[in-house]
Amino acid sequence: MTTTVTEGTPQAPPGNDTNKSVTGTRKWVAVGFLLPALVLLGALVVYPIGFSVYRSFFDKSGDSFAGLDNYIEIFTDDTILTAVKNNVIWVIVAPVVATALGLIFAVLTERVRWGTAFKLVVFMPMAISMLASGIIFRLVYEQDPERGIANAVWVGVHDTFAESSGFPQAHPLPVHPLKPGGGGSFVTKQPARADTPVSIPLVGVPPAKMPSGAAPAKAARPEAGKVTGTAWLDFTKGGGGKPNVIDAKELGLKGIKVEAVKNGKVVASAKAAADGTFSLPASAEGAELRLPADNFREPYNGVNWLGPSLVTPSIIGSYLWMWAGFAMVLIAAGLASVPRELLEAARVDGATEWQVFRKVTVPLLAPVLGVVMVTLMINVLKIFDLVFIIAPGSSQDDANVLALQLYRSSFGTDADLGVGSAIAVVLLLLVIPVMLVNVRRMRKETRR
Repeated sequence: MTTTVTEGTPQAPPGNDTNKSVTGTRKWVAVGFLLPALVLLGALVVYPIGFSVYRSFFDKSGDSFAGLDNYIEIFTDDTILTAVKNNVIWVIVAPVVATALGLIFAVLTERVRWGTAFKLVVFMPMAISMLASGIIFRLVYEQDPERGIANAVWVGVHDTFAESSGFPQAHPLPVHPLKPGGGGSFVTKQPARADTPVSIPLVGVPPAKMPSGAAPAKAARPEAGKVTGTAWLDFTKGGGGKPNVIDAKELGLKGIKVEAVKNGKVVASAKAAADGTFSLPASAEGAELRLPADNFREPYNGVNWLGPSLVTPSIIGSYLWMWAGFAMVLIAAGLASVPRELLEAARVDGATEWQVFRKVTVPLLAPVLGVVMVTLMINVLKIFDLVFIIAPGSSQDDANVLALQLYRSSFGTDADLGVGSAIAVVLLLLVIPVMLVNVRRMRKETRR
């Protein structure tokens, strides 16, 4: 029996099996391998998304259909609106600044011998979890300068250029020859006389907080044509001292300011020496001696980094500490692939380094910069850990973001799963355009 073969009809090669895929694997085998992944994808991604969309149209209990009420609440509730506004700030500021820092670090360290070590140090925060970074920066932003590094530095700089009060808690006792002078100052009960040294005792300064260099107090001696006196800490460590008497272990109030006031005007002023003694000119005769309020004002305590006005910029700063290294590494990899001939040609043509950077380097790095920007934008849209850990309860509403509000609405004390699901859907809708832009850019890069 012969088989007629029509000329021009394509013939299957020997051993070809139509049940096999293009890779030579049987289709049912491929399906068997893909099925577990598809089931997990459906259970962990597709179903939760679908159920969230469905649940967002129901009320808090899930029994009654609420329509678009949950979505309307997102844009009418003040707390959630703050979260939306903060998310906008995050998306605009954090990716741009992190990418700019990464670009600067990558370019500046390209030609230095220790560039690799610098990049390693900058990239190291990426190895720390968001939770650990949040704890670190919660301590960094502590209000107390003795605990918070940020305020320790800030107060140190401030006190370098502005004189700090040395006796914020100092005050006289009722038995002391001083009385309140208004505005936080203290004045002597009797006018000053040139032939009688003035005693100015105070209490309320811990010995450990006394100015460095303070010496044991000494009784001032009368001087012709001058008003003299002693300002000292009327407190003997361990007890045993007498009020209004300079005891052996009591220290002078070094640097305290004393003013002579007549008819409401300051006619003379002086600062106490290390032993507390001071001397005023003859014009102070008959004047009240005043300790101005500047001696007793509270010391500068730094900036309230986690207060309502600065909490969001402070948290963004901690985010930049972590992710600037990520941006730097990706941009440095792109910079390594930039043709050096183009850079040298621009320099030969007379371009300055700034012109080479702005008109040659940055345009050539545009694809890499796009990748970094898009990645960070997706990342900040779902930022949660840093805000939750760093922001204290008193200012958490001011630092609120959508991911945090999603957690609070879904699992808080007054949970509303309808609103929580609506926020999740809004977050998904915000992420999708960014992802589509990224996919489109990757396809364009593939076609090149």
